[in-house]
Amino acid sequence: MTWVEVVLRAVVILAAFLSLPLLVGQTEHKLMAHMQGRLGPMYAGGFHGWAQLVADGAKFVQKEDIVPAAADKRLFRLAPAIALIPYLVALATVPIHPGVAGLDVPASALLFLVATGVGALGTLVAGWASANKYALLGALRAAAQLISYELPIVLSLASVCLAGGSLSLLTLTDRWQPHWLLWQLPGALVFLVASVAELTRPPFDTPVADAELVMGPWTEYSGLRFAFFLLTEYAGIVVMALLLSALWLGGWHGPFSDTLGWLWTVLKAFAVAVLIIWMRVAWPRVRADQLQRLAWLVLVPVALAQLALTGVGVVMGW
Repeated sequence: MTWVEVVLRAVVILAAFLSLPLLVGQTEHKLMAHMQGRLGPMYAGGFHGWAQLVADGAKFVQKEDIVPAAADKRLFRLAPAIALIPYLVALATVPIHPGVAGLDVPASALLFLVATGVGALGTLVAGWASANKYALLGALRAAAQLISYELPIVLSLASVCLAGGSLSLLTLTDRWQPHWLLWQLPGALVFLVASVAELTRPPFDTPVADAELVMGPWTEYSGLRFAFFLLTEYAGIVVMALLLSALWLGGWHGPFSDTLGWLWTVLKAFAVAVLIIWMRVAWPRVRADQLQRLAWLVLVPVALAQLALTGVGVVMGW
């Protein structure tokens, strides 16, 4: 790989990282406006509220950047970067087009898990460094939640790696077969639900429950630092949706995949992102005990059963 190709891939990944989360955010504004009858996001800029995201950005830029006097200032300022940058690394590992991934390494599945795991630490650091009881309680909730839901994600991804016989996401997507839609369906559902919980998205947003903890670990953040945490959430949706699209929905597999493979991957990921947004609109927030029960009594057993089924299928030559 030449230096020109390396730079080109880096620019493309960075452009996607800066644009796709904003597209997901705009989609969420519009879907929630229609599904919940919210009129506010439909006015900014005129037609269909096209400028709502621009207005939000202008609002965050104008807000004062406040650092609490008792906070650990270094960690307080560093937390948004700890939360955001690992998702850029994770995005680079996801295959987009036949033979094309921003970062093609032999064990990219492991790199993806490590990167998303580090990204979750940003929420914990933010809660600890804020010197705020609400933020600290939110961070403790986030720690319990992230530990619980990391295991279903690992198990469901291990099932696909076992089925494809590789730890390379590019190889796994290339070896995808249509019957995986049924064979790996339980693992796909586990990955989807666990990903929503990993991102602390509704209905699994107990760490940032506004009615209980103001905004949890983000309580003391304002201006662009708060916007970076929101961008992290949308970037997480993009990364998880792209991975689910690649491994469970076939990624680039479709008509004219040699030329339109990237488009198939993006369209499938967009459908998954819409489903994640719909989950926020459709279900109320679950209690902390219900959240843990779902992880340990439902998702982990289903993921283990899927892994065992995949092992049998590999031995039988499915």
